[in-house]
Amino acid sequence: MKLDHITYTGPAIDDEATLARLPRPLADHLTQINGYIQFHGGLHVRGACLAPAWHSLRDAWEGETAFHQLYPDVKPSDVPFAEDCLGDQFLLRGGQVWRLFAETGELESLEVNFKEFLQEVAKDAVEFLGFHPLMEYEKDGGQLKPGQLLAAYPPFCTEEAEDGVTVSAVPTDERRRFLADFAAKVNDLPDDGQIDVNVKD
Repeated sequence: MKLDHITYTGPAIDDEATLARLPRPLADHLTQINGYIQFHGGLHVRGACLAPAWHSLRDAWEGETAFHQLYPDVKPSDVPFAEDCLGDQFLLRGGQVWRLFAETGELESLEVNFKEFLQEVAKDAVEFLGFHPLMEYEKDGGQLKPGQLLAAYPPFCTEEAEDGVTVSAVPTDERRRFLADFAAKVNDLPDDGQIDVNVKD
């Protein structure tokens, strides 16, 4: 499959052990191109590499901050192969792609397999991936660099977000830790509970 709008290409494969454990369609894909970023950060597909950590599939799957360690509904067998510009994750489970909404920890089946996922991205990436916040960020002169994600304040799942959201670029690991911590607090809240969000300058 031809890939358009590639803005970063991963290093050569140096994690054969992880590659060998992947579902065949994903493994074949990474053999052709070992992970990449499309649309200036709209989609990041991880690679079978040991570094950089933010691009390493092994790190996201089995590292100290692996997604199954951070989110109760993510299984160790779920393969976190990609993420969007805000840190929502795309997981392979039983041959199907699932989306992890990282602010809340909710999982949703996209009802497509890996090949179909790529086809949907190619067909209409903006709508399928929902990277309108990234487009607005770029319109204001921002540029998301490899190893960065967008942080949104207030978080999109809050009532306050209805009045507008401000986004800024932060390191991937910082965004991942914030989202997991926020989701844990959200899930511990009673139905009428509130949560305070501290934002660093």
